Amino acid sequence: MSTLTITTIQANLIWEDKEANLANLESKIAGITEKTELVVLPEMFSTGFSMNAEALAETMQGPTVSWMREVAATRKIILTGSLIIKEEGHYFNRLVWMLPNGECGHYDKRHLFCLSGEDEFYTPGNKRLIASVKGWRINLQICYDLRFPEIFRAAVFQGAQLFVVIANWPASRVRHWITLLKARAIENQAYVMGVNRCGNDPKLSYSGHSMIIDPRGEVLADASEVEGVISAEIDAEALAQYRREFPFLNDIHHEYVKTKG
Repeated sequence: MSTLTITTIQANLIWEDKEANLANLESKIAGITEKTELVVLPEMFSTGFSMNAEALAETMQGPTVSWMREVAATRKIILTGSLIIKEEGHYFNRLVWMLPNGECGHYDKRHLFCLSGEDEFYTPGNKRLIASVKGWRINLQICYDLRFPEIFRAAVFQGAQLFVVIANWPASRVRHWITLLKARAIENQAYVMGVNRCGNDPKLSYSGHSMIIDPRGEVLADASEVEGVISAEIDAEALAQYRREFPFLNDIHHEYVKTKG
């Protein structure tokens, strides 16, 4: 078992301006001086949470994924975040998990946010992504997914130790964001990393509060409400010890999880 250093980039995303957003994010990544192994960007990091899918979508061979591949290789990090992808005539809010060697996996957002009309423009995903890093099992989720605890619980029974949730979560409901992140950590006895944006888009304001939370629900790092970078070292052996001391997960009815997962 090992430690893992994880980092969030909380950015003020410029509305539908890919060039400006990538330049800002690259500058922030370049400014990270401590060693880190995983850098996480917000949901739709290159455009903001736009429904203008037809105009903004790229392919997996497009410039933004290529940018991720170059940054991951140059910085020798795993880089992840979501962007608008077009594939086989469908548009996806797709999280790309980019490794330093150029290989990547992806997760398409499962729960589309109907209040913003996301379900009218994007196709929901149907596959879970649990990545492996240095013995860690990491489950990736996007924004509205946070409100559905059954998918987190199902991932725990596939070995998840760290949940990464990327978002464009509005300021009007930021207390929900903070509460749900802590709840997912406590109920699953897992680390949780929530990565939000700050600033404004044409309709909403965002107050950030990207966080790294331990299995007890204690906040290890909080980016507050402004642009910034936060990091924490998480410990797999400490997690395993906590689960041994308080084996609550052993008392869950697996049949229910299997049905609802």
